[in-house]
Amino acid sequence: MHTALALIGNTPLVALDRAYRGPGRIVAKAEFLQPGGSVKDRAALAIVEGAQAEGRLGPGQPVVEMTSGNMGAGLAVVCAVLGHPFVATMSAGNSPRRAQMLRGLGAEVVLAPQVDGVPGQVTGADVEAAARLAVEIARSRGAFYVDQFRNPHGVRAHEEGTGPEIWSQTGGAASGFVAAVGTGATFVGVAQYLKRQRPSLVCAAVEPEGAEVLAGKPVTKPRHLLQGTGYGTAPPQWAPELMDLSIAIGDAEAQEWRTRLGRLEGLYVGYSAAANVAAAAQLLASGRLPKNALVATVLCDTGLKYGE
Repeated sequence: MHTALALIGNTPLVALDRAYRGPGRIVAKAEFLQPGGSVKDRAALAIVEGAQAEGRLGPGQPVVEMTSGNMGAGLAVVCAVLGHPFVATMSAGNSPRRAQMLRGLGAEVVLAPQVDGVPGQVTGADVEAAARLAVEIARSRGAFYVDQFRNPHGVRAHEEGTGPEIWSQTGGAASGFVAAVGTGATFVGVAQYLKRQRPSLVCAAVEPEGAEVLAGKPVTKPRHLLQGTGYGTAPPQWAPELMDLSIAIGDAEAQEWRTRLGRLEGLYVGYSAAANVAAAAQLLASGRLPKNALVATVLCDTGLKYGE
């Protein structure tokens, strides 16, 4: 008999031929089908199991992490199965539905007041405030602090899992890969693997319009709809040599593609997932790839975590 942990990884790859008519094709990993509802389930499992194996997380020891919601949900699933109390700190600006889901999975949720963002639009300063709160709680409770932005097991989860899955499921035919960057674990891990298989494969980072720090531009719009991405600084584990280009996606474009994916593909996903598909379409239209190229991306999470 399996546990919920068996539902993490090996997600289907779906073709988006109704929402995108060409040139080329877009295929996407249905990461929202995992028990926590997002791509972060992979990193959550790898980080907790890695900490256990390294002796940094003992039986029944609490786990603490700052989250915008998705990593928290993944950790809540993993900790519930493996017997660790889980505390999530989150900016008060993140979707209330995310906190509701975490509590439903048995997590304790502690909200950090927003610094300069507004509800639904979390800034880098808001994230830093939630992270400081997580460190304080971990220290006071003798808990394991996940520190997802710096934890190498998050990158490993995608280098050993998501990347090989994409390569196998596309039959090695992908010419490009695009992914939004928050912690950078998905992009860095997948790109490392795919570029080892085909060095010419084009890897594009997706950034919110006005918060394109990976492209070397100043932040002009710290508030945006792409929760969990575009925090205004390059993540600690960022590997710039893996990025062939950055593609900026605005709020309106993300909303448009989110609607299109729901109505044409039957896929109700979040804003970062929609931004990934929008960026894949831009890459295919850019002329950088062959006319009939295949571009792979990830549908990061379900749209059910958004809204009031």
